[in-house]
Amino acid sequence: MCGLSGFYYLTNKKLCSSDSNFVLEQMASTLNQRGPDDIGIWCDENERIGLAHTRLSIVDLTPAGHQPMASACDRFVIAFNGEIYNHIDLRAQLEAQNTAPLWRGHSDTETLLSCFSAWGVEQTLQSTVGMFALALWDKQEQKLTLARDRLGEKPLYWGWCGDTLLFGSELKALKVHPGFNANVDRGALALLLRHNYIPAPHSIYQGIEKLPAGQYVQIKNGKLRTDVQPKAYWQLNQAVESGLSNPFNVSDLEATNLLEQTISQAVSDQMLADVPVGAFLSGGVDSSTIVALMQQHSKQPVRTFAIGFDEPGYNEAEYAKEVAQHLGTDHTELYVSAQDVLDLVPRLPEIYCEPFADSSQLPTFLVSRMAKEHVAVALSGDGGDELFGGYNPHQFAPRIWDHLKRLPLPLRQLAVRLLSGLPLPDKLAKLLSVFPAKDREHFYQVLMSHWNRPEQLVIGARELPTLLNSRDQWPQTDSFEHWMMAMDAGQYMADDILVKVDRAAMANSLETRVPLLDHRVVELAWQLPLQMKIRDGVGKWILREVLYRHVPRELIERPKKGFSVPLGQWLRGPLRDWAENLLDSHRLEEEGYFHPAPIGALWQAHLSGKRDHARKLWSILMFQAWIEKQ
Repeated sequence: MCGLSGFYYLTNKKLCSSDSNFVLEQMASTLNQRGPDDIGIWCDENERIGLAHTRLSIVDLTPAGHQPMASACDRFVIAFNGEIYNHIDLRAQLEAQNTAPLWRGHSDTETLLSCFSAWGVEQTLQSTVGMFALALWDKQEQKLTLARDRLGEKPLYWGWCGDTLLFGSELKALKVHPGFNANVDRGALALLLRHNYIPAPHSIYQGIEKLPAGQYVQIKNGKLRTDVQPKAYWQLNQAVESGLSNPFNVSDLEATNLLEQTISQAVSDQMLADVPVGAFLSGGVDSSTIVALMQQHSKQPVRTFAIGFDEPGYNEAEYAKEVAQHLGTDHTELYVSAQDVLDLVPRLPEIYCEPFADSSQLPTFLVSRMAKEHVAVALSGDGGDELFGGYNPHQFAPRIWDHLKRLPLPLRQLAVRLLSGLPLPDKLAKLLSVFPAKDREHFYQVLMSHWNRPEQLVIGARELPTLLNSRDQWPQTDSFEHWMMAMDAGQYMADDILVKVDRAAMANSLETRVPLLDHRVVELAWQLPLQMKIRDGVGKWILREVLYRHVPRELIERPKKGFSVPLGQWLRGPLRDWAENLLDSHRLEEEGYFHPAPIGALWQAHLSGKRDHARKLWSILMFQAWIEKQ
């Protein structure tokens, strides 16, 4: 994996040559952990466009893989972060068409450049199987293309500061450019409180966006943001609608065979590397399936990694060990103490370039750090819940809504007014919060919100559009369950799960790959009927059927724990002083982002032990810790 960054001056205003090189070097240096093996910069002769790259060498470890890289025809220059898993096939296609250059090395970056030269931007992007973010400069047309992979595995920020376009893998690279002058976006801050992450295309800064997954944007001839529009070369909504309208009418056995073949191909493709490859193993359905198929493709025991906790109810390492023993992997586990995790908390604002509040970021970093000691690439099982109905709400939310909608809305609203002031248990309080829902989609939005009205907490905030609150962005689905899965794949997975893993792994210079997010697996999943995903109240039915061909059922069938830490307890104990300092009412008032009173009341309620407000508080704490670092 790598890091990329750069600038594009949209007028003739520019730095002198030495300054341009210095700025690019500074931008690259902020991304050193993403690519510690090599650093490269490039400026065009007019110094209006500059690219910087840091390299984590995975395929073609020789200097032939150095970036930024120019095409053989010298028309294009690219800074590329990612992996193109089918690049050998793409080379074969170029050679069959007599459009291949004389290859200088065997990197996928060189393959990609040759495809752009032969086929153009959109056809090349559509031909790839992989994960990536890239910046491509066309010398002939004086045009910059920024592009991101289909599901959003790799990050890419972009935006204008005056007449300077800045872009990069992380915000920290943009911020060192002397032209960066963006302010905190209070609407995005409200989104952080609602979701514990900031959904694309928004970022914590005004005017700086995340390029949405599956899209590319082209900028030329001094055009500003209002003149350019990102364009989709692949759409999740289209995959959802196409799959549901063209379902597989096959038996359970035939469907299971097809799914196993498709995932197995993705796993095989993603094991390609010139460095050691391993996998995260939690002992759950998703990661166990990936590891089982990896072991089938490997002549040696696969390296697997799990992290354990001594706290009751938070440890899955024992299950991972049983699966590893059955599959015969070379397994490494690390039991960490509460102090190991707590020592990491002050580093979070550096690891996550914008505020991010999924607390499973902590164990994810620790397991990545451990894996990096043994391998350079780790496969993960992310994506299974979103594709195959694995989250608990996918199973229980339709039942609750069916009961709730029978009560007239005015009666439900009255119940909220009468009961909202009472000291209710956490689950009952959450149920009460969804009572005013107007329809099932609104019900799900409230159910998945940590703060239901965050704009009332953030001074000067307004509600920003996201996938969850924009009906015109929803795909047509055949069920509430499929709608929830599509929403989770389009927003929660892209902007929480994949962000969490990318930043945690990259902070340790570890590349992660996600076979279940191969777009061929995704498209197949949406052609499978709901009953093959959720059956008898259990999610991921067909994925379990694949797994049970390799791992005994009794090793897997157990309650889902998730990858979590006892955050509520820690905030009342070892993290209390740290949290109280960040939540101090005088400090909040002076900084001017939050209304202090409701935060103080929530903190006191949490300390009393009567309610667990850890998730709500963590989003505020992550912003406070982040803004302190700024």
